Amino acid sequence: MRERQAKFQIGQVVRHRIFPFRGVIFDVDPEFANSEEWWNSIPAEVRPSKDQPFYHLYAENDESAYVAYVSEQNLEPDESGDPMKHPAVAEKFSPEGKGRYRPKALPVH
Repeated sequence: MRERQAKFQIGQVVRHRIFPFRGVIFDVDPEFANSEEWWNSIPAEVRPSKDQPFYHLYAENDESAYVAYVSEQNLEPDESGDPMKHPAVAEKFSPEGKGRYRPKALPVH
C-alpha cells in the first residue's frame, strides 16, 4: 500500500462535506491512527476508508469549539474568509490571508 500525499496542509481552513462544521488543520496522520472503538462509532454507511490521510482539526460549529478527527474524503477547502473563533487557533496560529493560518513559532526556552 503506498502512502498518499495529503491534499490539505497544516493551517488550512477546511469544512466537513456532510456535517455543519469547519476547522483549521493542526496535524495530519498519513492513514487512520485512532482507536477501533472510535472507528466503530461511525455509522457503517458513512464510515470512511482507513487508508487515506486523517486530519486533526481545531473545529467549530455554531454552538461550540472542539477538536475533530476527519478523513480526507470528508473535507473540502473553506475559502469563505470568515475568521475562526476556536480559542486554540488564535493561540497557536496567525492569520495568513483567506482560508489559511500560519503556525506561530514555538517559544525558545
